[in-house]
This record gives sequence, structure tokens and C-alpha cells, in this order.
Amino acid sequence: MKGPLFYSKILLFGEYGIIKDSKGLSIPFNYFKGALKKENNFSATAKASNLALKNFVIYLEDLTKKDSTLVSFDLEALNEDVENGMYFDSSIPQGYGVGSSGALVAAVYDRYATDKITVLENLTREKLLKLKTIFGKMESFFHGKSSGLDPLNSYLSLPILINSKDNIESTSIPSQNTDGKGAVFLLDSGSTGETAPMVQLFMEQMKNDGFRRMLKNQFIKHTDACVEDFINGNIKSLFGNLKQLSHVVLDNFKPMIPSKFHELWKQGIDTNDYYLKLCGSGGGGYILGFTEDIDKAKLALKDFKLEVVYNF
Repeated sequence: MKGPLFYSKILLFGEYGIIKDSKGLSIPFNYFKGALKKENNFSATAKASNLALKNFVIYLEDLTKKDSTLVSFDLEALNEDVENGMYFDSSIPQGYGVGSSGALVAAVYDRYATDKITVLENLTREKLLKLKTIFGKMESFFHGKSSGLDPLNSYLSLPILINSKDNIESTSIPSQNTDGKGAVFLLDSGSTGETAPMVQLFMEQMKNDGFRRMLKNQFIKHTDACVEDFINGNIKSLFGNLKQLSHVVLDNFKPMIPSKFHELWKQGIDTNDYYLKLCGSGGGGYILGFTEDIDKAKLALKDFKLEVVYNF
């Protein structure tokens, strides 16, 4: 058994903001991928994955009991496959903000949901929202609370534009300019980050009036502008807004930025060689970078591994 492949994702814009109705833009990232597999020779990783799936199945049984109208699965087949050693074979790093649990959720839904919404049908806004709700409930097993966006991106393998919580659509982004010097890149922080504690920290800060004002008047304002600029290919304006956004994150989201990157973050803003932002919830994993000149960025960040995601 080798299932279809499900890819990682990158939330280019919208981390934390989408919890409070900012715009967001999420794109599939085909560099990392995963598939459901069964084989007899079990590695330690496969064993751990199989065990996690067993617990996930118990959670899904409970989920369908609570709300059978939302989603139902062929639980008999799923249980049998997991008992026979099925696991999720994945190259997607966990705790890196690129959707490892999202790809697993998409793979399980794709194979075992009994009345599934397929990628081939006309995906109306209602269907997208229903999928997002289903995926949010499924992925909550891994994160405590999930928006459902990561699995949705992985399942559809299309860029997704988030206009607000209840308004999402698949979208197109400008074609890459493979000869362009501008780039979006991933910077490996060298440590993993956990989503749940970071989101909890954010929710605590949301109790503070000043933080809420900053979020609305600065963070969401620049995030929304970045999304518009990126989709419309307004590169000059995009980098102006990215600089502002990077600054706001450095000033107000420091706990989400691994401490050894505080100086590098500021250096990017001061030199304009690159701008850094959170990739997912932060705390570790990947950091997302944007540059108008990838050679300059590589030189400035020569001690780190950069992975180019998109060329301008």
C-alpha cells in the first residue's frame, strides 16, 4: 500500500493574525511530502508513527460519535490497516511550521472519509469552509486547537487565500521568475517549536489592551497589505510592507523568535538585505525570509542553511 502524496505547506502571511481575522496566504511546498504506507520491516520511526495513528483513530471514533453529520470514516478499514502496521511515511519535519500533521490529516481523510468532498468537484466557498471545519476538528488532536488550514492546503495542493475566518478561496499567485534575484526562503533555526504553547502565549497577550491595538492597527494592517501585494505582483510595495511587518514582529512577538535570531532579525531590517518573519507559530522550526537579492541574503546569513521556496 502506498497512498497518494500529500505535501507540506507554507503560510506566507497570516500567522497569528488569522486567529483575529487578518488576511492570510498559504501555499503548497512540494519539497517535503508524506504518504500512508504499510510494510513488514518496521523502523523505529514507522513504529512511532503507527502508535500515533492508533491514538488518532480512537480520537476520530470519538469525533464521529459526537458529530456524525460533520464527517464519517470507514473506521473498520482504518482500524484494520493501522493494526496491520500502517504508518505515515513522511519527509516533512515535525515542529517546523510546514504542516507535518496537516499532511497526515489530509491523507487519512482522503483514504477513509466515507462521504468526502473531492478535489475534482466544483469547490464552492461552502465546500471549502466545510473541509476547513472538518480538518480543524481532526487536526485538533495534534495541536489542541487548529484552524484546519494546513490540512486543507495539503489536501487541495493549491494556494489558499484567507480573506477572513468565514471567507476562504483557492487562488492563483504570480508565476515564479526562475531567473529573478528576489526570493522567499526558509531559514532553519536548528530547533523545533511547539504550536500549542506559542498559541497559548499569544492568547494570554491578547488580554492586554495595548497588544490588541498593535495587532489591529499594525500587525493585521501590514499582513493584509503584504497578501494583496504578493497576489498582485506589486514587488516594490510588498518589500515596503514586509519591512514594517518584520519590525512589528520583532517588537511585539519576541518570545516566538528564538533568541539567537533577535540580532539577525534586526540586521535584516537595518541593512535591507532581507526581512525575516515567523513561519507558523514560531518558537523554533523554520523562519521565513524575503529578499530582493538572494546572493546578498546568503552572504549575510552564511552560517545558516537557506532553502529557496519561491523566486521573484
